[in-house]
Amino acid sequence: MGLETHKAAVARISSLIRTFYEKKQPFRIAHGSTNSTRPIRRKHQVDISDLRNVLRVDPAARTALVEPNVPMDRLVEATLKHGLVPPVVMEFPGITAGGGFAGTAGESSSFRYGFFDRTINYVEMVLADGGVVNVSENENRDLFRGAAGAVGTLGVTTMMELQLVEAKKFVKATYLPQKSVADSITNVHAETLNDANDYVDGILYGPDHGVVVAGEMTNEMPDAAKIQTFSKAWDPWYYLHVKDKTRRSMNAPVTDYIPLAEYLFRYDRGGFWVGRAAFHYFHFPFSRATRWWLDDFLHTRMLYKALHASGESSRFVIQDLALPYANAEKFIDYTSGKLGIWPLWLCPLKQSATPTFHPHSAVRSPGFTEDQMLNIGVWGFGPKDQDEFITANRELERRLNELGGQKWFYAHTYYGEDEFWSMYDRTWYDGLRKKYNATTLPSVYDKIKIDVEADRRERKESWSRKVRSVWPLGGLWGIKKAIESGEYHIHRNSTWKWTGK
Repeated sequence: MGLETHKAAVARISSLIRTFYEKKQPFRIAHGSTNSTRPIRRKHQVDISDLRNVLRVDPAARTALVEPNVPMDRLVEATLKHGLVPPVVMEFPGITAGGGFAGTAGESSSFRYGFFDRTINYVEMVLADGGVVNVSENENRDLFRGAAGAVGTLGVTTMMELQLVEAKKFVKATYLPQKSVADSITNVHAETLNDANDYVDGILYGPDHGVVVAGEMTNEMPDAAKIQTFSKAWDPWYYLHVKDKTRRSMNAPVTDYIPLAEYLFRYDRGGFWVGRAAFHYFHFPFSRATRWWLDDFLHTRMLYKALHASGESSRFVIQDLALPYANAEKFIDYTSGKLGIWPLWLCPLKQSATPTFHPHSAVRSPGFTEDQMLNIGVWGFGPKDQDEFITANRELERRLNELGGQKWFYAHTYYGEDEFWSMYDRTWYDGLRKKYNATTLPSVYDKIKIDVEADRRERKESWSRKVRSVWPLGGLWGIKKAIESGEYHIHRNSTWKWTGK
């Protein structure tokens, strides 16, 4: 697909959006995929699913011109051909460039580069009245910064130019064992001060076993070193591999040499560790042999399909929460006591300038980098009773707010409207909506809130919800829909996987 075809698609989208605007009808954007765990509602849609192409990679300028539905695996495949890679690559291959801009995408390189949108030169957007504009630091800057993280409520992203950096062959991943939550938090931050590190994150397996992962891109590998991959069916799941290696290391650092793309997508198989819940749900043995046998179902694209179709997303806690370093341990103590969810993911993040919808905090953390926060990934089964599940999520939100933290918007959100706007700059946001004619669109709060009463009525009245709530029918339905999607072929045919060449 070339630029002329792209322009024709944008003209079609612009015309349809103008029609909605003239009728004063809100609309939602249909991308063709989602990594949100919120209930999916379909009404008055604008289909942009055909905008899924890498239009150009410019090696001299180190840029890539891409459409919004380009997933990370296709983007990385296109740029690696030129010896380049995006500075921030979301860990799940199916997350799209447009999703990274409209949502919040902070990954293990974000301690250096910030959120994904901070690596974008400019974005082409169709406004809510059908107008087409470019936004950047130099053009419509207020919209460029405001639309980042605003979940598509200020306009529709149709194209963007991404920055690229030199790609190297491997990532030298050093696993640094930690004996406590406090040590893990302190040493995650310490590794962000090491200029040699391109990637930093951490895994907390429990209160007395953490691992800080420091990644350095390199073209060199010792002759005696073994290349470690994570994309093949018989490969270990990344988090289990790191756990095993650090347990056997007697607290000494351990190093892997991982092909770059294998490192970027290391958490795909098993969806970090959320895929293990499927074995728990079906009471099925969890072993290397069963993971090999079921591998097609255990990549994130298939896991998300099954999670939505099964209805299990309504009782699964999948939350990313960013906190000041000074309060991170208090929050982990809270989640451990209230939810008992382990492992947890730790990811240091460079904050964006305010006002913004990305997580940000004014709480100071003496001894830590002033503009950094720590993302904590809390992913696991919550209470089975729906009312108890809602209560647990509300308490989580309250404790997060008390400790000066904020959450990602992809997940279940129960804030009351006044409570929500006490954390974000409504005057700024409403001003942008008025200036760019976006008042006919749903607001950020409208899009992310869970309507508890409507969901409760649906659970009582919907036969589909009732049937799927019966074990194991919901899980079997989820598997059926995942198979029908055919998305297991995507991983099978991906060319980013290491072949030894």
